Amino acid sequence: MTRLPTPQARHRARALMGCMLLMAAAGHTAQAAPEQPLWEVGLGAAALHFPAYRGSDQGQGLLLPVPYLVYRGDFFKVDRDGVRAQLFDSDRVELTFSGALSPPASTRDVRARAGMPDLRATFEVGPQLDLTLWQAQRRGTTLKLLLPVRAAFTLEQRPQHVGWVFHPKLNLDVAHVAGLAGWNLGLQAGPLWGDRRQHNHFYSVATPYATGERPAYAAAAGFGGMQYVVGVSKRYPNHWVGAFLRYDNLNGARFVNSPLVRTRHHVAAGVAVSWVLGSSATRVAVDD
Repeated sequence: MTRLPTPQARHRARALMGCMLLMAAAGHTAQAAPEQPLWEVGLGAAALHFPAYRGSDQGQGLLLPVPYLVYRGDFFKVDRDGVRAQLFDSDRVELTFSGALSPPASTRDVRARAGMPDLRATFEVGPQLDLTLWQAQRRGTTLKLLLPVRAAFTLEQRPQHVGWVFHPKLNLDVAHVAGLAGWNLGLQAGPLWGDRRQHNHFYSVATPYATGERPAYAAAAGFGGMQYVVGVSKRYPNHWVGAFLRYDNLNGARFVNSPLVRTRHHVAAGVAVSWVLGSSATRVAVDD
C-alpha cells in the first residue's frame, strides 16, 4: 500500500519534479520518420525509490506525476539527451548545457543527520562537452564521452552556491536492443569529483552537531565515487514507457570516512509511463 506523503515528502517531491522531467526527456527514442513535430507534450506518472543522499542507508519510495516534453528547436532542445541549449555542433563534438537535481533530506527522516540542519535540495547547471567516440548508423548504436562541469546551488528562495561537480562518463545508446523493435537501451558509467564546498554540503559535521556516535568531520575535495546507470524505454504512438536503475559505489571517495556515510553501495530505481497529449503541426528534420 502506498502511504500518503508527509509535508517533507511533498517538499521532496516538488524538488524531484525537474528530475522526472529530465528522466522522461532522456528516455525519448528516435522515430523512423525523417521529420518529427517541433514539440510534443504529455503527462504521466512514475514510481521511484532513492536514497536520502549518496552514502545514506535510508531511502524512500514516491509516486510522482511526470511531465513529458520534447522540443526540437534549432538552439534550445529537450530530447533524449535531456534539457539543453545547442551552442556548437559538428559530426563528432557537441557543446551543450547540462543540469541535475538532488532531493532534500529532513533530519526527521534520516537518522544519521538527527539534530543537524535539514539538507537542502540542490540544483546543478553548467556546460557539457559531448564527444562521439563510435557510431553504427545502421544499428542505431552510439558511444559518447560526456564531460559535464556544473555549479551547484541550494534550491530555496535565496540560493547558496555549494560548490562544483565534474562527472565524466561513457554513454552507450542502443536502439532496438536484442532485436526488440522500438525498445532502446542506455548505459552510463563514470566517476564523480567535487570540490570542498560540494562535499561539505553533504558530508561535513560541524562541531556543534558532533555526538559520541557522530564525530566532527570536515570533508575534502576530490574523488566522489563511481556511478552506473542503465535505462530502457519505448515510444508507442500515443504513450512512452521507461525505467532506470542506478548503482553508486563510494569506495575510495574522499568523504567515505564521514560519519554521515552509512553505506558505500546503494541503488536507486524508477519506472514511468507518460501519455502524449498534444504535438505541433509544424514538423522539423531531425538528425539522430
